[in-house]
Amino acid sequence: MTAGRLKDGEEVKPFLEHLEELRHTIIRSALVLGIAMAVAIPLTPQILDLLKAPLAGTVEDPDRFLRSIEVSGAFVSTLRMAFWSGLVMSAPFICFFVGQFIFPGLKQAERSAIYKASGFAVLLFIFGVVLAYKITLPVALSIMLRMHEWLGIEAEWTITSYIAFSMQLLIAFGLAFELPVVIMVLAKLGLVNSDQLRDKRRYVIVILLIVAMLLTPPDVFTQLMMAVPLILLYELCIWLVRAQERRSLIS
Repeated sequence: MTAGRLKDGEEVKPFLEHLEELRHTIIRSALVLGIAMAVAIPLTPQILDLLKAPLAGTVEDPDRFLRSIEVSGAFVSTLRMAFWSGLVMSAPFICFFVGQFIFPGLKQAERSAIYKASGFAVLLFIFGVVLAYKITLPVALSIMLRMHEWLGIEAEWTITSYIAFSMQLLIAFGLAFELPVVIMVLAKLGLVNSDQLRDKRRYVIVILLIVAMLLTPPDVFTQLMMAVPLILLYELCIWLVRAQERRSLIS
């Protein structure tokens, strides 16, 4: 299978060569994830202390409140914390490897839009995680505990369920707050405009409420704590895209 050429003279690689590059990308990503997990494993006691901190305002003694009732409880908890922490640490490298794989097939304008959005994406992810850690997670834990009290059930949470609950919430908020990056990149590429964003507002709000329902614990307050900032960010995107269109018209 021979390589062809694009209109601008760039060489088009054969399909099998693309598969080989994809294999290399997957291997390198898995390798860097493994290294990051190896770095995170010795730090899991400190990571656990950070995860338990939001619980301190809800119960008197988080160390006694959380229990491990399974033989493999500590092992599973360590792996889970190491995986998610390692994934966050290795994410920039994995994105770089994926970028090396897909960028040759993108136009210059598409590459530029992604480059410019990268730093903003990192900041928004951090903002989402911090918001969840400082505000949403303590509220969600308090609501879950109050529901136990309302039903007359003595709450005793396992360490594995607590880690899964808290890390799912933190990662979900970080990923959900990437919405503005996606919208701004699509607008920069000319795939959406401010009028379309404004016309589809009601449908987007419903979708964001559904996303919040799927990514957060099953209580209305926590879901709204994710959905409301996302809706506000969507409104901000409409304004930013509109401002960008006006600048384009002036220039």
